[in-house]
Parts: sequence; structure tokens; C-alpha cells
Amino acid sequence: MIEPYLPIGEYGPYPERLRQQFEGVIWRFRTGGQWREVPKEFGAWSTVSNRFRQWRDAGVFEALMEGLIAEAAKRGEVDLSLVSVDSTTVRAHHDAAGMHLGPDALAALEKAAGEAEKARQKGEARRNKTGGTPQVTRNGQNGDASGGGASSG
Repeated sequence: MIEPYLPIGEYGPYPERLRQQFEGVIWRFRTGGQWREVPKEFGAWSTVSNRFRQWRDAGVFEALMEGLIAEAAKRGEVDLSLVSVDSTTVRAHHDAAGMHLGPDALAALEKAAGEAEKARQKGEARRNKTGGTPQVTRNGQNGDASGGGASSG
């Protein structure tokens, strides 16, 4: 199934070794090992690593994945339950993740958010009324927020 996607003839004179090198790449990512740990049966680790980089840059893996998905779709064997997205890089609204809030829970959250906003505004108004918090200059004396207090020379 993968042979039509391997760029035979494009990356070296040894097409019979391409399958072994491909298996070496698969071994490396399946085991999580380092490139230098690739078993000799797949060829020299540096060759397998270089082949991976060439194939990655040429888009071989994307074409392979698309081709295999298309073939599975023709057979009616597409299983999207195997699709995974790393949630550390994807952010979505809770509704997008399938979370549904009842009207009571939604009202309680909105009320809490409103109260938090009122408290923030009240604290901001208090700071503005008193002129903000006193700032200490380098020489340890109090100064106002505008910088008009004592300063060291």
C-alpha cells in the first residue's frame, strides 16, 4: 500500500533499500528511540535520518497519509475515532467541546462574572479616588503616582 508513495529513484540509487529505510523511520517514531538507536537491519541510522528529512521536506508523509485515508474510504473502513488532536495547542469554547450548560448553571456563571466585574470596577474607582497606591522612590521616600515626589539625584 505504501509503495506508490515512496519516491523511488528520486532519493538515491537503491530503491530496494527504501522500504527498509521507511521501516526504520516507522521504528524510530513507534518506539520513541533516538536516531542513533535505529537497528542496523534498517540501514545506517544517519541514512535513515537523512531519508526521513528528505521525505518530510518533499511532502511524502502527507501524500502517504492522504492516499491511505482515500483507500480506506473507498473500502468503507475510515475510522475517525483514531484521530487525535493535542489539546495543549488547541483551545475551544466549552460549547465546542460538547459541554452543555443548563439555564441555571449558565445564569449562575453570568451572575458570578458580573459580580467579579463590579468588584474590579469598585477597586479601580477606589484607587482613582485615593490617587492610587503610594510609590516608593529609590531613596525610600513616598512619592505620588505622577512622579512629583522626592527623587534621588
